[in-house]
Amino acid sequence: MKQYWSSWKNSVLAALAATYPDTDHDELARTLTVETPPDVGKGDIAFPMFPFARLLRQNPNQIAAALAQALNAGDRSERTAPGTARELGPYVNIFLDRRSTSEDVVNSVLRENVDWGNRDDLAGRSVMIEFSCPNTNKPLHLGHLRNDALGESVKRMLRAAGADVRPVNLINDRGIHICKSMLAYQEFGGGSTPESEGKKPDHFVGDYYVRYAQWEKDDPSVEERARRMLQAWEQGDQEINELWLTMNRWAIEGIEKTYERTGIHFDAVYYESETYKQGRQEILNGLEAGVFYRDEKGTVWVDLTDINLDKKVLLRADGTSLYLTQDIGTAIQRHRDWPFDQLVYVVASEQRYHFQVLFEVLRRLGYEWAGNLHHLAYGMVNLPEGKMKSREGTVVDADDLIDKLAELALEEIRRKGREDDPEDARRRAELIALGALHYYLLQTGPVKDMVFNPEESLSFTGNTGPYLQYVGARVSSMLRKQAAPDQVRAPRELVDEEWQLVHRIADYPWMVVEAAASLNPSVLAGYLYETAKVFSRFYHDHPIAVASDPEIRDFRLGLSRAVMYVMQHGLQLLNIPFLESM
Repeated sequence: MKQYWSSWKNSVLAALAATYPDTDHDELARTLTVETPPDVGKGDIAFPMFPFARLLRQNPNQIAAALAQALNAGDRSERTAPGTARELGPYVNIFLDRRSTSEDVVNSVLRENVDWGNRDDLAGRSVMIEFSCPNTNKPLHLGHLRNDALGESVKRMLRAAGADVRPVNLINDRGIHICKSMLAYQEFGGGSTPESEGKKPDHFVGDYYVRYAQWEKDDPSVEERARRMLQAWEQGDQEINELWLTMNRWAIEGIEKTYERTGIHFDAVYYESETYKQGRQEILNGLEAGVFYRDEKGTVWVDLTDINLDKKVLLRADGTSLYLTQDIGTAIQRHRDWPFDQLVYVVASEQRYHFQVLFEVLRRLGYEWAGNLHHLAYGMVNLPEGKMKSREGTVVDADDLIDKLAELALEEIRRKGREDDPEDARRRAELIALGALHYYLLQTGPVKDMVFNPEESLSFTGNTGPYLQYVGARVSSMLRKQAAPDQVRAPRELVDEEWQLVHRIADYPWMVVEAAASLNPSVLAGYLYETAKVFSRFYHDHPIAVASDPEIRDFRLGLSRAVMYVMQHGLQLLNIPFLESM
């Protein structure tokens, strides 16, 4: 009930000042904190008195008793929400008036409908967020899907919390790995195309990366040929550049189709092939300024041992750049394009050292905004059978995985006898598959490694995306049969599940802000799951549309509609399709 914290905090502070008039008011204000009790049976708002024991030279239980008495005697602001104060040991807990509070909360949600959950706590803050960042030598795989799910959800949550957000992508379209696919195509492609082979173009390109890996095992000398190709490309070789353009186009065309399928969107796309030159020039400028140094072989280094990092290569002796060089140029270009307050990189945790070095190099180059760069690290995602390896062709392609999930979902739809329209069943199966995928990838905190189990993710019960979609569809179905009023009056007595739901929908906007501020969609995923469970108990145990008392029926329908709005908004933030029927 965080929307009532402020008014009650003012009343508690006023009561403290009146009860202990000789104590400095500012010190009382600094000491006062507010919490949510562990369960609704212990109240709705809690004020711990422990911090006041030393300041007031009194036992916290005595302070709580005196304060509760003062509050109940009417020593409170007129704007304070109706309720009663009770001493619970060293706490003053507030028990809000359930009837008036429920009407206030439910009617507020009904007025704002799907906008309930949007706040302006982060208004005025500009955040650029980089995610996905595919290579143009292979299609997106399961690891990219976790990255995309995180980036897209964090983007949506930050916007809901009021921030100005610019999502960007970086296409890794140059480097030795790109040349390996190109070299294998030169050797084995024979002029074939994705069209001639009947393959999605990014999968076609990826096949040659796998082919190269096997070729290199048989003939290790081919790695040197790939390096020479990279040098020739950076020096402007026309034939290699034309091949590069062709294969990049194939890969990007296929990757963009996967983005469209999974609901991933960017405001700007950067290409390493366009920013690496700027990064190289920045390194040369830093070399001239004495920030970096060149060794006897011609390699350019930065020495970070003074901050307990290592020495790091910035330019190879042959003049070619590295990922770090490119990232330096890209970051500088981005800030020139859109001066941000913060830039968030969504990249696997195994790259932590890389970003420590990147941020420090930018700082040493004199860019003050380097202090506003943040690495949102996430753990590895594997399958039950083990770790994926793209060079060995053992990764799970994103498209193949979604196809499999959609087929499993379609089987479940058929098993439940819900395939009245085959085309609509396939559409629903696709949306259920995306809900299963994105929820499973987001329910775990970003920093943790995880194992993705396709069958488990599709369960219609338990902590899964399809379960949340099912609850949303159940509410929608009920409201199609019996419309909820635009405004409700609460009954004199509320059952526990009703009051719990009022609590949950009241706190939803603050939960969105918490999840956004911590860049952690699992906070929101957990909230939605707990809300769905409470509603399921309520739906199962109490009549709603068929309640005999019209006032109770209308209130419960309004409450259900409010829950539906919260589910719609929350699932949208997690990039999970909301289904009106399953």
